[in-house]
Amino acid sequence: MSRSAPCTREQIQQLDQSDPLAFCRQRFTLPQHKIYLDGNSLGAMPAHVPARLEQVLKVEWAEGLINSWNDADWYPAPQRTGARIAGLIGAQGHEVIVADSTSINLFKVLVAALRMQPSRRVILAENGNFPTDVYIAQGVAELTGCRLQCVDPEQILDALSDQVAILSLTHVNYKTGRRYDMAAITARAHELGVLVVWDLCHSAGAMPVELNAAGADFAVGCGYKYLNGGPGAPAFVFVAERHIAQLRQPLTGWHGHAKPFDFSHDYQPHPSLDRMLVGTAPQLGVLALEAALEVFDGVDLQALRRKSLALSELFIRLCDEQLAGLGVQLQTPRDAEQRGSQVSLSHPQAYPVMQALIARGIVGDFRAPDILRFGFAPLYNRFEDIWSCVDALRDILVSEAWNQPQFLARKAVT
Repeated sequence: MSRSAPCTREQIQQLDQSDPLAFCRQRFTLPQHKIYLDGNSLGAMPAHVPARLEQVLKVEWAEGLINSWNDADWYPAPQRTGARIAGLIGAQGHEVIVADSTSINLFKVLVAALRMQPSRRVILAENGNFPTDVYIAQGVAELTGCRLQCVDPEQILDALSDQVAILSLTHVNYKTGRRYDMAAITARAHELGVLVVWDLCHSAGAMPVELNAAGADFAVGCGYKYLNGGPGAPAFVFVAERHIAQLRQPLTGWHGHAKPFDFSHDYQPHPSLDRMLVGTAPQLGVLALEAALEVFDGVDLQALRRKSLALSELFIRLCDEQLAGLGVQLQTPRDAEQRGSQVSLSHPQAYPVMQALIARGIVGDFRAPDILRFGFAPLYNRFEDIWSCVDALRDILVSEAWNQPQFLARKAVT
């Protein structure tokens, strides 16, 4: 497709016809007459998950009852599911386990990493990160007597020093879609003896992540965005093999014990990454996530990344062509290497504009104060979806269709 001439819907439809990942869309249940561009907030439902949960509910729970912990192989589901995720983030299967929420896993990892760096008292983080990451770091700093230092993203490398114990970053920023160079930043941190914790909430399942190739120490991430595990799906945690034996996490629950069913009152951490477990797993959520991950079977992650970039590149191009002069500003890097799998636009009336777009069956989301956010899930989003979205967005802005009471009123969840 020529970059100089405006593209047409017919050309974009040809991109869908030649898409090597087009077959993956059939793996999801997607509402008719709706375009879903919010996979970076809640992934679409894989079509086979309801049948799996029905099996769990009607057979394994209803009939098997407590025996299903053994007979239906429930007990090792966090490890099995973690191993599946490991294949998507460049880790070994025994370095990833599913447990708790992203916030709780981040708390566990930050405290454990500080214990590994007793002479250092600074946690370095970024301004503009997702707030829960900062809140958790603030709580850990207060609890441990450390200091939290937040700097702008472009100041990260200069702020590293031999006083910093941990660098805590999100690989892809939730608001702008900006992507850090994981390998370069990790390498520089290690030169100064700093341990690095990566938040992969907006990376895992949308692009290849190479944790071990980058030398990463720790990582956390959620299961409900690009991994499509469902609302409130459990999260995952990665610990590099070299750190597992010395890892002392603070929430020493019974499932992290070396022999949990000995019921000893003396805590001994499990020799494996099981030590990151706390209490009984939310089993329905874990089993749903495990099933959901089957949508990645046979998917080339490099092809996934190529399509992700092609979708975002098309979106940016169409915005340039169709939205000029309408008060929209691009907030996502134009450089493909600096982008995740989303594009964010700013507009003074971003909230009602997004509500008007959703009312037309095109679902993105809003992030305060003025961000229109569009997340592209390469497994099920089509190129024609991008055309339809920008076309509708232009009409809403030109006609000021957003300026209606039902769109201006803020909802509880934005």
